[in-house]
Amino acid sequence: MSSLCRLLQRNFSTSAAAAAAAAPTSIRSLSKKLYRERDYKLLVQKFKKASEVDRFRNKDGVYELIVRRLASAKQFDLVQEILEDQKKYKNISREGFSARLIRLYGISGMSENAHELFDGLPERNCTRTVLSFNALLSAYLHSKKFDMIDRLFKELPPKLSFEPDMVSYNTVIKAFCEMGSFDTALAMLDEMKKKGLNPDLITFNTLLDELYVNGRFSDGDKIWSEMLKNNVVPDIRSYNAKLEGLVGQKNMNGALELIEKMRNEGVKPDVYSVNALIKGFVAEKNLDEAQKWYREIANTDYKPNNTTFKLLIPFLCENGGLDSAYKVCKDIFKSGNYVEASIPQLVVDKLAEKKRILEAKKIVKLGNRFKLSLPEEK
Repeated sequence: MSSLCRLLQRNFSTSAAAAAAAAPTSIRSLSKKLYRERDYKLLVQKFKKASEVDRFRNKDGVYELIVRRLASAKQFDLVQEILEDQKKYKNISREGFSARLIRLYGISGMSENAHELFDGLPERNCTRTVLSFNALLSAYLHSKKFDMIDRLFKELPPKLSFEPDMVSYNTVIKAFCEMGSFDTALAMLDEMKKKGLNPDLITFNTLLDELYVNGRFSDGDKIWSEMLKNNVVPDIRSYNAKLEGLVGQKNMNGALELIEKMRNEGVKPDVYSVNALIKGFVAEKNLDEAQKWYREIANTDYKPNNTTFKLLIPFLCENGGLDSAYKVCKDIFKSGNYVEASIPQLVVDKLAEKKRILEAKKIVKLGNRFKLSLPEEK
């Protein structure tokens, strides 16, 4: 009897272990099938089927990727079909799950659907707190309905008996910045502090981005000083905002000094830092410095991107740098990044114009994925 019990116990343990090991593989398999599906209607059917698995419904990343993909293809009816289908699960009474659906409606630009879901949460035994409130604000931010954010921020917290938190304030500040209401955004910063909320790096970077880029350099510097006073350490985004501001003021010496300061403080410039400098030197028509800073990208952990090539190649082609443009164009093909086809096509056209047909043909061949053509073939 004892041997039989041991045998049964061993078989049961083995089966349980096998089932546990198979479960993650099953979820991964479901996700892979969704990623590979090209037909949108079949994708939705498979997603709804996958949602029947409890563990799948915890996969935030899969939900976001699929919804973004459908939204970018303007398949809004299918986005709605996926998200409405989620309401039948018991998870809907959990605010975290519902907040995710609200946010997903938001990133699809479907703020009315997001608001409808938020309003219906009490009927689904889901208490609304600042968590779902922040998701709703985010939905309106993604949908670019900034005036609604201000209205909801004033109306809902007292009505539903909760206090806005740091995320709430950061969203409202971003909305005011997007509307160009910088003074109101700065006033919100003061209100935060009166409520006992210490602004964080997101708060400061949101303000720095908008103030520096929109020519309010002195206000940007005040926010920078306040950031340091609050013991918030500037990151690469903070420095890039200031770089953009200096370049916008045509203060390239100041921009170069800031790059040096970044390095001294252990903040490594990235492709956005270098793009800002290239933009400034292109505006100055300084061919040597623009090319030098393009080469500097090799010292970062990043590859040149579409902005890099869009800034540099037309400038090289029009300012005696066709040889360099030819070399940079070959870098496009190595990068594997998205680049507008018009950029390498410009190099082909300029080479052909200069009767450098062999080089033009080489670019056409190397850039076959761009479907480039020689001028006489157009």
